Amino acid sequence: MNDGSKILAEMNERSREVFRRVVEAYLASGDPVGSRTLTRTMNEKVSAATIRNVMQDLEYLGLLDSPHISAGRIPTQVGLRMFVDGLLEVGTVGESDRQQIDATLGAETDVGTLFERVGTALSGLTHGASLVLVPKREAPIRHIEFVSLGHDRALVVLVYADGHVENRIFVPPPGQTPSSMREAANFVNALAEGRTLAELRQVMRAEIALRRQELDSLAAELVESGLATWNSEGEAPERLIVRGRANLLDDANEADLERIRILFDDLERKRDIAKFLQLTEDGEGVRIFIGSENKLFSLSGSSLVVSPYMNADRKIVGAVGVIGPTRLNYGRIVPIVDYTAQLVGRLLSDPGKG
Repeated sequence: MNDGSKILAEMNERSREVFRRVVEAYLASGDPVGSRTLTRTMNEKVSAATIRNVMQDLEYLGLLDSPHISAGRIPTQVGLRMFVDGLLEVGTVGESDRQQIDATLGAETDVGTLFERVGTALSGLTHGASLVLVPKREAPIRHIEFVSLGHDRALVVLVYADGHVENRIFVPPPGQTPSSMREAANFVNALAEGRTLAELRQVMRAEIALRRQELDSLAAELVESGLATWNSEGEAPERLIVRGRANLLDDANEADLERIRILFDDLERKRDIAKFLQLTEDGEGVRIFIGSENKLFSLSGSSLVVSPYMNADRKIVGAVGVIGPTRLNYGRIVPIVDYTAQLVGRLLSDPGKG
C-alpha cells in the first residue's frame, strides 16, 4: 500500500467525501472550492464550520492548498494523484465520444493519414493537445524520388510498400541539375526494392563506395545527402504528431501563459520522443502523469494521459496521449484515450476490422 492509499484508508467517511467533492468541483471549474459550496452537495447535513475544519485537516495532510487569501481550497499534486488512484470513477467511453472516434478513424485505410486523424480526433474531443507516437517504418521501400524546391532546398519522397508516403526536406549539394536528380533516384530505386529503409542505408553506403567512378559526382553527393537526412541521430521528429496546441490557451490565466509557452517550446522541439514510448512500456493500459511526475516535458503544471497501442504481434509500437492542465476531466479522458489506443491497434493489425 503506497502512502496515498494508506492516507485514504485512514480517512473517515466525512473527510473522504469532502476531499472527493473538493477535487471534483475543482476539476469541473478550475476555481478554489469553499466550505459554503460544499454544504449544498454533501450527503449528510453539516455546517460550513465543520467542513472548514475538515478542509484544514486535509490541508495539513498536504492534499489541499489555499492558493489565495480566500477560504477556497484546491487539490495539490499529491491530492490529485491520490484522487486519481483511489477515488476516480472511470467508466467506458461515452456513446457520443465512441461514435465520433469511430467515424473519424473507422474508414481510414492509409496508415499515414490514420495517425493524423487520431491526433485531430483526440484534441477535438478532449480540448487538450494530443500526442501520437507513430511506429517506426518497417515496411519495405517501393519508390524514392528527389524533387528540387530551389537552389538550396530539395524534397525526398519515400513511398513504402504498404502505401505510406513520407516527404522530407533537406539541403542538397550545390549545383544539382534535373539530370543528377534523376540519376540519384534511379541509383537508389535499383537497390530499394524489397528492402526496408534501414537495410537500404547499409547497402547504399557500400554501393556508393564500389560504383563511385560510374556514378555522376553530383548524383553521388545527392544520395549521400539523402542518406544523412534519413539517418539522423535519434528518432525522426516526424514520429511525434502534435495537434491542438491552441486548445491549451483556452481559459488560460496570466499565470498559466509562461507554463504553456514552455510546453509549446518542448512540443516544437519534440524532445525526448523515445521517452514518450518508454512511459507506457511498464504495462498495458492508460497511465496518468500529473505535474512534475511528467518527465517528458519541462513543465510541472500539466497532466499527461497516455496509452500504448500494439501491432498484430502484441508488441508495443507506439502510443497516443492527451496533455492539458492538471484539472483535466480524467473520468472522461481516460476511457477516450484507452478506446482510441485499442482502435488504432486493431486497425494496424487488420485494417478491415476498423
